[in-house]
Amino acid sequence: MCEYITPIETKTRFIILMHTKEFKKTKNGTGHFTNLSLHNCEVYVGVDFSEHKTINQIIHDPENSCYVLYPHEKSINLNDKKIGCEKKQTVVFLIDATWPCSKAMLTKSPNIDALQKISFTHEEVSGFTFKQQPKEYCLSTMESTLSLLRLLHSQQLEDLEAEKLDNFLLPFKKMVNYQLSCQNTTDSPRSEQLL
Repeated sequence: MCEYITPIETKTRFIILMHTKEFKKTKNGTGHFTNLSLHNCEVYVGVDFSEHKTINQIIHDPENSCYVLYPHEKSINLNDKKIGCEKKQTVVFLIDATWPCSKAMLTKSPNIDALQKISFTHEEVSGFTFKQQPKEYCLSTMESTLSLLRLLHSQQLEDLEAEKLDNFLLPFKKMVNYQLSCQNTTDSPRSEQLL
């Protein structure tokens, strides 16, 4: 799917915290796609980041204004309110995990859990058609990142080309189509005979 990726340059720095289970996935790792699609992005794999030297340096750097994308009753809704601070680098932590695993990561990483949480409202349905989402509003890491990029652009915190945003999910869509084609092949009568 890498041939369909066109990396985007952003002012915002993105840090993907990838659960170890997600790191092992190769067939549907949207966190991997997200990392490859953003120049100003890095990935750290684990569950407990409380003592992670680099992560803590980023959080405690006075030049940074850090947030974690996670729904919460006290989160900043980006549909209504801007984030960022003048003369500071905006850093957004993205948690790449299933919902139960993401909760476990926050519990074990109080340094991340203590960050100001940001979220957004939307009416989209995930294109992850071969993977069941726990709730209708749940999106994959890559889909959530695109929604975030669009909001940051609308708030003039980013200056992103519409075409690049429109093509951001192309590798994700190609991956979904590929998985569905494999599923259809496996389900066909001829495949059953071969088995």
